[in-house]
Parts: sequence; structure tokens; C-alpha cells
Amino acid sequence: MGTLRKALIVGALLGAGAGVGSALFVLVTPGEEKKQAMLKEIPEQDPRRRDEATRTKELVLATLQEAATTQENVAWRKNWMVGGGGRSA
Repeated sequence: MGTLRKALIVGALLGAGAGVGSALFVLVTPGEEKKQAMLKEIPEQDPRRRDEATRTKELVLATLQEAATTQENVAWRKNWMVGGGGRSA
């Protein structure tokens, strides 16, 4: 009988903990309007930020293409925007 009583108490405590945790989760989770507002504020939604990211990707791709066509070690360049002038391999 003591084992059954302990099991019921443990079950009740675990259930109460799960209930409190669920209630807190519901209280903390943002609503639909808040989610939409947060999505509008992310940096990827800003056209200037997207253009900057596109330009950065283009520069990286151009550097990789140049590195593939030359024997120079482009990793040693001081300024990657300018061709040549670095230490060669």
C-alpha cells in the first residue's frame, strides 16, 4: 500500500510540474501579431541588407574564381578587393 501511495504522489507531482511548465510556455510564447512583427524586423527583410549580402557573395565568388585561375596564394593578400600584390605560394 505504501508503494502505491508513493507512486500516486510522484505521479501527482510530475503532473503538477508538467502543468506549470505548459502554462508558462503558453504565457511566454508570442502571439500571431507579435510573430508577424518580429518577422518584419529581421535583417533579411531589409532590401539594403539583401543587396549587401548579394554583393558580398559576388565578391567571394569572384575571389574564388580568380584563385582557381592563378597560381598566386590569394589568402595572403592584404586587400582582397584588389588583384595581385600578395605573397605567392
